[in-house]
Parts: sequence; structure tokens; C-alpha cells
Amino acid sequence: MSHPLLDIAALDDLAAYLSRVGEVFRVFDQQDSGCVAYGVEIGTERWFVKTAREARAEDSLRRAVAFHAMVQHPAIIPIRHAISVAGSLALVYPWRAGEVLYHSTVPRTVDRRDPASAMARFRQRPVPDVERALAAILGAHLAVERAGLVAVDLYDGCMLYDFGTGAMALCDLDEYRPGPFEPAGQLPGSVRYMSPEEYPFRPGSVIDIRTTVYNLGRTIRLLLDAGDDELAWRGTQAQLDVVARATAADPAGRYASVTELNDAWLGACEGS
Repeated sequence: MSHPLLDIAALDDLAAYLSRVGEVFRVFDQQDSGCVAYGVEIGTERWFVKTAREARAEDSLRRAVAFHAMVQHPAIIPIRHAISVAGSLALVYPWRAGEVLYHSTVPRTVDRRDPASAMARFRQRPVPDVERALAAILGAHLAVERAGLVAVDLYDGCMLYDFGTGAMALCDLDEYRPGPFEPAGQLPGSVRYMSPEEYPFRPGSVIDIRTTVYNLGRTIRLLLDAGDDELAWRGTQAQLDVVARATAADPAGRYASVTELNDAWLGACEGS
């Protein structure tokens, strides 16, 4: 028996089709990525379907297909199918329970300092829970590293946390690509997570695995803090020392790989 999402090759009108074959229970149409996405329920299954509204978003979706063909990890939500839609793509993912730690919307509607926000509530979790979430993020990037890819646009909008189970998952890794490479212009991303070689754009800058190390160091720093101003570190000094090396301004001063960062982080956690 054919599946209405996994066995169809092309569509003219994605939104109309989804409403016809299932129940669209969520629409994400204010994303600054240039994409629109749908949560759709078909029978007992829930799916997340994302497509492009702008040309730049189409490029990202095509990169996502290439990325997921190369990287699989339990913490990375996989693409199950790609559908051609009027010259663009629609990507089909299994729906994963949880809340994105930050919604990058237009206009801006989420404040990380709001006690009701997902990020503020995540920062109130016990430290061991945060460490487990960070372990999932680091583990996923070991798989990224093994595939010869580097992170681009990693930030809290990629982090989906299930407050019921404590599971951390990663989504929207559409900008990840083979490295090292020299960007042709300003890369997308949150300045809070970006390395000096990523922002501001400088011709001749090189994005490589040490850039990913920096992104992950910032992820640790921002998630294991009680507030948004980085004044309430909840970890140990040994853990903070790992962050400091990972986020050195000079790439040569950082860990040479995600593997080295992960090993150092595990050592610091064991001593906490």
C-alpha cells in the first residue's frame, strides 16, 4: 500500500495536498529562513514537511538532502523523503516531540529571557540533564566530523528539547556542508554562536572543523548558564576551561577536532 508522503514524487500544490491526505495541525510560516513548514497527521503518524518560499531557501533544502545522505545519528532528525514541488523541494521528516529552544521568526516574537520561553525553562533543568543534552549535540557532531562536513548556522533554533523525556534532538541543519571551504559572502547564523572567521565576513577566511569546535564551545557556554548574559555559569571551572579553549579567537588555539573537544569535555564532566 502506498504512503501519501513517502511514495509521491511530485506535487503542484503542497499545502492543498497535505490538507487533502491528512490533518495539518501546525503551520510554521514566519521563519526567517525563507521556508514554510507544516505539521501534518496522517492516520496515527505525525510528520514535519518543509518547503521553500525563496530561492535562497531552495539552495538550503538541496544542501539538506546532501547532508542527510552523509550523516545519520540518533540525535539528528532524518529526512525520510524529498518531493518535487513546482521546481523546488519539500522535505519530509518524522515529527519529533519537543520544543525548539529558540524560534527565529519574523517579526521577532520570542525573548530568551522570558521565563516562559523554552530556553529559559531549559536553563532551569538540573545540570546533569543539561550535560546529557550537550552530550547528544556533541555526539551528533562527531558523526558530522566523520562525514567530512562542518557546521554552518548551528544555534539554539536547531535544538529541539523534549521536556518530558529529557531527549535533545537537532533539526534544520540545512547549511552544513563539506569543509574546509572559503565562503563567498556572509554566512547565515546567530552572531552569539559564530566564530571570528564566520562573522563579520572577511574574504579569504577559512571555515573548517575548528570553526565547528568554536560553534560547539559557544553552545556549551550558552546552554550551561542560568541566564542570557553569561554571568551565571552553572558548570565547573574545568568545564569552563574546556569552553575557553574551544572558543579561542585564533583557530590554532582551539581543539583541533570535535573528537578532541568531546574527549576534553567528557574528562571535565567526569571530574564535576
